Amino acid sequence: MATQRARSSVSRGRSGAYGEIKRGVQHLERSIGEIQKGLRDAERAIEADARQRIRALRKDASAELAALRRRHRDVARILDRLSAAAEGSWKQMKRSADAVLGEAVGTAASLVKRLNKSLPR
Repeated sequence: MATQRARSSVSRGRSGAYGEIKRGVQHLERSIGEIQKGLRDAERAIEADARQRIRALRKDASAELAALRRRHRDVARILDRLSAAAEGSWKQMKRSADAVLGEAVGTAASLVKRLNKSLPR
């Protein structure tokens, strides 16, 4: 009889320990699920932010390109006027064109630099 009581108490102890372990495993599973959900949410937020930054960069680049195109048209008009007014004074025309083109190149270089800064490394 004493051996039966000892076995039953051991069985209860084992089943209690088993239950605690099982609850711990279930808690761990819930925690893993919450972590996975948090990671998915963070990934979605990062992707949304990246899409927003890309839209802003495209908008800025588009505006800068439009400005460069306007500048290109202006330079072409100035070159036409200079060639008509210069009547053979190519040095003067070249200096004027170099100055205008230098400004346009500086603007383009500035755009490239700003775009490169905004890209992740």
